[in-house]
Amino acid sequence: MTPSSSQYLTLNQRRCHLRRWGNDNAPLLVLLHGWMDSSATFQFMVAALQGEWRVVAPDWRGFGDSQWNDGSYYFPDYLADLDDLLRQLSPDQPVNLLGHSMGSMIAGIYAGVCPQRVAKLVLAEGFGLNPTRPTEAPGRYGRWLRETSQAIGFEPMESPEQAASKLIVRNPGLTPERARWLAAELTRPVDGGVVYRADPRHKMVNPVLYRLEEAMACWHRITAPVLWLLGEQPFGHPVVSDVMATLDQRRACFARLSEATIAGAGHMLQWEKPEQMAAEVERFLLRQD
Repeated sequence: MTPSSSQYLTLNQRRCHLRRWGNDNAPLLVLLHGWMDSSATFQFMVAALQGEWRVVAPDWRGFGDSQWNDGSYYFPDYLADLDDLLRQLSPDQPVNLLGHSMGSMIAGIYAGVCPQRVAKLVLAEGFGLNPTRPTEAPGRYGRWLRETSQAIGFEPMESPEQAASKLIVRNPGLTPERARWLAAELTRPVDGGVVYRADPRHKMVNPVLYRLEEAMACWHRITAPVLWLLGEQPFGHPVVSDVMATLDQRRACFARLSEATIAGAGHMLQWEKPEQMAAEVERFLLRQD
């Protein structure tokens, strides 16, 4: 596989780990991973790219090898982390930005808040969450208060092989070889086995409700061409169970939208069909709009 190198930067007062591939003089492509994932998630896709690219992928705070928060995690912090990263990587030029899942939702909001900073935008399997209602707030705050007073952790797994088996169960298109590599990257050794590298406080409920209207207002301000990448097999997580029903409403927010579906892929496009994903991404980035 195309090797990556590691770098650490201070982003928004947090020590952040970056993975880098390619030639520093090549066009810049920034990749943003999803929830409970890390920058390692893009290894197979990057290896399948045919052109010359300078690829940079951060581990979000509390994931991979980046610094953990002292308390809960809030969406605006990711926007500030991304803004700091792009100012350090490309202070004078807009960038090509690709996000997957949670990383896609961050990228989409950022591209609307700071449209001048994004040249082209790829949103892979991340088109927002289910709409919420204000009446959900009391229960959400109550659950968050309970969770803040409890010890939260991951149950250890016996071995990286057990972690790899779980990845394959959730992602049937993932090959055993890739699953083993990912399991080693996404876990760390502890007494009695391995646990996920991520801060377990990411499992806490977010006390702030997701407001679809606010996300849509940001999407309306995006000026860059946008590519939606979807897996052929719908994502079954409950937080996005109602997204498909409002997909046309969400599509209408993007002035320069194109779409591509990756045949045979589920939510983790970059694991199951990295070659096809890489081809769609390069086709979009090299297209003259």
